[in-house]
Amino acid sequence: MKRTFFVLIVMLICFHSYGQKPRARDLGVPFVGKTGEFNAITDVKGVEVGYSTIISGNGENIVGKGPIRTGVTAIFPRGKAKKFSPVYANWYSLNGNGEMTGTTWVSESGFLETPIMITNTNSVGVVRDAVLKWYVDTDWYSGEDWWYTYPVVAETYDGFLNDIYGFHVKEENVLEAIKNSSSGKIAEGNVGGGTGMMCLGFKGGTGTSSRVFKINDSTFTVGAIVQSNFGAKRNLSIAGVPVGVELKDTLNYKFNAPPKSRRQEGDGSIIVIIATDVPLLPHQLKRIAQRIPLGVGIVGGRGSNGSGDIFLAFSTANESAFNRDETTTVETMSNDRLMPVFEATVQAVEEAIINAMVAAETMEGINGNKAYALPHDLLIETLKKYNRIQK
Repeated sequence: MKRTFFVLIVMLICFHSYGQKPRARDLGVPFVGKTGEFNAITDVKGVEVGYSTIISGNGENIVGKGPIRTGVTAIFPRGKAKKFSPVYANWYSLNGNGEMTGTTWVSESGFLETPIMITNTNSVGVVRDAVLKWYVDTDWYSGEDWWYTYPVVAETYDGFLNDIYGFHVKEENVLEAIKNSSSGKIAEGNVGGGTGMMCLGFKGGTGTSSRVFKINDSTFTVGAIVQSNFGAKRNLSIAGVPVGVELKDTLNYKFNAPPKSRRQEGDGSIIVIIATDVPLLPHQLKRIAQRIPLGVGIVGGRGSNGSGDIFLAFSTANESAFNRDETTTVETMSNDRLMPVFEATVQAVEEAIINAMVAAETMEGINGNKAYALPHDLLIETLKKYNRIQK
């Protein structure tokens, strides 16, 4: 027991020293499945992620001035250098008390033609407009004189920590998230659109994970990224352990104002994006998106009436599938072989949510409202109590 505890302490010290936040696996949280190199959505070749994080001010909420706790996340399925390069995609809503623009055309056409942007509820419009302007400025459609498009912009509500009615997300923040988009390791926790989010009784935010698996002799990857802002503390489950029940009287949210709210415990939202290199057609990607709630449910999501639980899945395979003029030939995986993809999706979503919570730091926002970070020491102690970490 002493040796295990010593190793965990050393790992935490090392991560702190080198400026890297520990992730759930670094704390010893057990998960099923093999991850990719970065354990991130960027393990799917070509995918890039970028953030703009806006944090300023403290104290009383003065609308239009702050405090500000918000941001923007950008996800490029084939990287921003590819410009217009549609991918097969589809989406699904477990509970629709939220927004993801552009999804009607995704369903109708079967293609995702744009990057995916995620922000706060009141900033969907400005982000959509900024992306459209960026298309014009960068010739996204590579010389086409006349084009139309429907940017995909999703949201969750950060108004308990952020001056959400001050509309602080601007065009420059959207451009910053786009500019910062890259492959490889990506930050988690209080970053990008996830900056001011809360989850399952603790601080939430942005999280990611991936799974690598084989179908016959071929190796494939599924990656997930979440903006996690949902759920009641009493339902929080990690590695099958009722962590929320065990910590029910520990570090509960502090709400000083607004004094009146219709918010019920469990309300909130979660946006999940799944990327894969498995060759899948749009109707099959719908099936993938429909498995995302299973991962959300494992950690404690219940699809609350006040929650926007909206999901999108895309495949980077079949790069030449989109063609305005010619007939194309594409590959697709047999439905009978999709079980590993389903399992990888559920596993990656589960871990991405926990990674968001582990990485998130305690945040005080408007009017001194506070969401506390999931305490690592108590999490480890609780998992040991249930024999999920060796003593």
